[in-house]
Amino acid sequence: MRAVLVAGNWKMHGSLAANQALLDALKARLGSRDGIGYAVCSPFPYLYQVATSLAGSAISWGAQNLSEHDVGAYTGEVSGAMLREFGCRYVIVGHSERRGLYGETDQQVAAKFMAAQRAGLTPILCVGETLEQRDRGDTQAVVGRQLEAVLNSAGVSAIENAAIAYEPVWAIGTGKTATPAQAQGAHEYIRGLVAGRDKSLAAGLSILYGGSVKPDNARELFAMPDVDGGLIGGAALVADDFVAICEAGATH
Repeated sequence: MRAVLVAGNWKMHGSLAANQALLDALKARLGSRDGIGYAVCSPFPYLYQVATSLAGSAISWGAQNLSEHDVGAYTGEVSGAMLREFGCRYVIVGHSERRGLYGETDQQVAAKFMAAQRAGLTPILCVGETLEQRDRGDTQAVVGRQLEAVLNSAGVSAIENAAIAYEPVWAIGTGKTATPAQAQGAHEYIRGLVAGRDKSLAAGLSILYGGSVKPDNARELFAMPDVDGGLIGGAALVADDFVAICEAGATH
C-alpha cells in the first residue's frame, strides 16, 4: 500500500490568531497513524509560528513556493535552505496559480523541483489543465508536458523523494470537482508515464488530488486506486473540514 498524504495549502490566508486556533485544533485531533501523513503549507511569514506550534506533533509543515536559486542577489526570493531552517519537510512547486498568475514555465518549475531536493525538501509537484484545455481534449498532453519537463531535467529517480498533485485548474476555487472517474483517469495516466521509465518508482509514487476536495467527496475520491491523498485548499482553513478529509484518507 502506498503512503497517503493529505496536505493543506493555506494560500494567502491567515493571521497569527487564526493560525494558532487552527493549529491547536489540528494538533488535538490528528494523531500519528501508520501509512498516512498530514502537512500544512503556510505563507512564508507564518513558518516560524507553524514550526514552533507543530514541533513534536504528528503534523509536518512546508511552504508554498521557493526560488530555483540556492543563494544570490534575488531580492524577495526564498531559498530551499531557508525553508529547511524552519523545519519544512515539503514545498509546493508549480501550483497552477504560480503558473497562471506569475508565468512560471515548465522549465522554471523543473528548476524549482530540483532546488527543493538539493535543500533536502520533498517537492509536491503540481500538474493540471485548464477548462479550455480539457474541453479541447488536451488533458493528457498538458499534464504529460508538465511532468516530462521535470522527469527530463531531474531524472526519474528524483520522483522517489517527491509527490505529484493533479490539480485540474477548472476545479480550483470554483466549487467544481472532477468526478472520481475523471480524477482516477488523470492519476492513472500520471503513474503510467512514470512507469514507462521506472515501474518500481511508479508503484510507490504518491499522487494527490487537488481540486475542491471537501469532506463530502473526499472518501469517494480517495477510494480510487491511483488517488493517494489530497492537496487541500479552502477546506484546509477549517479544522473540522480538514480533519474529516484526513480521516477519509486514513480509510484509503
